[in-house]
Amino acid sequence: MRRRSLLAVAGWLATAAVATLIGVAAIRWVGESIAGTPGGVLSQEEVERALASPAAPGGSVPAATGTGGPSSPVVGGSPPAGTRRAFATTGGSAVAECGPGGARLVSWTPVPGYRVSDAEPGPDDDVEVTFTGPSGEFELKVRCVGSEPVSAEDDD
Repeated sequence: MRRRSLLAVAGWLATAAVATLIGVAAIRWVGESIAGTPGGVLSQEEVERALASPAAPGGSVPAATGTGGPSSPVVGGSPPAGTRRAFATTGGSAVAECGPGGARLVSWTPVPGYRVSDAEPGPDDDVEVTFTGPSGEFELKVRCVGSEPVSAEDDD
């Protein structure tokens, strides 16, 4: 009787272990197929590399996303030459790039609870977006140094 109980417990443990491994493998497979990356999380370098890569042929790059953002496709189906970079504040984030006309905000998105109160997408020497919410107003200002977008200090 004791041996039979021991075999039943061992069989139950083996079955539980196999079921757990199958479940973990299924979750990983589903996550990879949905997000295209293991675990669905991109590193900072992968995000920057994806932002720097050109749009798909024949596609367009929207001028902005999120509340208050205009939308205009890029003529010719490809983005202007230059480097894209993401910036973030407490109130939201934006992606900017540098091109022949200067800095340009490609997109901006407020965090939950915030809204875009002002946006100057450019292209211009300096571009900016202002997020307003419960903790106040946060301005994100960007300019180009060479072909690289950098955060600019407010010179008001």
